[in-house]
Amino acid sequence: MSKHVSMSLRVAALALLAASAAVQAEPVVVVNAANTANLDDEALARIFLRQLKAFPDGTATAPVSQKDGPLSEEFRTKLLKKNTAQYKAYWAQQVFTGGAKPLPEMDGDEAVLKHVAETPGGIGYVDSGKTRAGVRVIKR
Repeated sequence: MSKHVSMSLRVAALALLAASAAVQAEPVVVVNAANTANLDDEALARIFLRQLKAFPDGTATAPVSQKDGPLSEEFRTKLLKKNTAQYKAYWAQQVFTGGAKPLPEMDGDEAVLKHVAETPGGIGYVDSGKTRAGVRVIKR
């Protein structure tokens, strides 16, 4: 292989690597704008695993998830400390033993934002660049 072709391949590989890093999902947790709760990572994880069913003010939690994808994978890994297989196994066990039901899966950021904005106990995760009025970011 010539030096020119080899150098071109290296440049192309670096460009692809940079592009994939740029599109990496960065989830943020959002709640209804009226919700004043400040929660640590453990409490947030317990809400998304349906182990904590109310906010400190007594409002029932209404967590939602998103369909599988890079954002969901990043959220599960960072906050829930579970990969996709572990997350699915957790819910399978919950269903099998009569425990909690899996979270409703929304079709993307806009659906999550609508649910959270319209639901007093709404809580979900969206891409960091996709927030809007009616919701408040509580975890970056």
